[in-house]
Amino acid sequence: MGTHAWDANEIVPAENLTWSRLSRATVLNHMAEDGGDGIKDRISSRGEDALGELAQFLIDNPWVNQALQVAFGARERASTVGANAIRNLNLPTGNDVDRLARRLRAVSERLEAVEDALDELGRELAELRRGQRDSSHR
Repeated sequence: MGTHAWDANEIVPAENLTWSRLSRATVLNHMAEDGGDGIKDRISSRGEDALGELAQFLIDNPWVNQALQVAFGARERASTVGANAIRNLNLPTGNDVDRLARRLRAVSERLEAVEDALDELGRELAELRRGQRDSSHR
């Protein structure tokens, strides 16, 4: 493979084709056919079609399905074993910590509401005292 400029009309033996040469040849051929209009859309569409076909092949393949089921089953079992080991050490699990954090946030929100209500009561009490002082000085 030399470092010469690419010629769209160049005949290249199949064993010498690389992905970069194939894609350049594809682009140049399409540009020659339609003047370059919509080339990006065509290449994008072909890539999407190829990806869709690959995904469908993987979904339909029983070996892939079985491998995914085994992997997810192993992950679930490992997670359960890990959680049990942590509980046996009397340590909280990640779920325990998350649940505690949610409860703490709820208590914090309630406390803020109580503080706001106390502030409002304090302001009202101060107004009442001012009103009593003003009425007693008259």
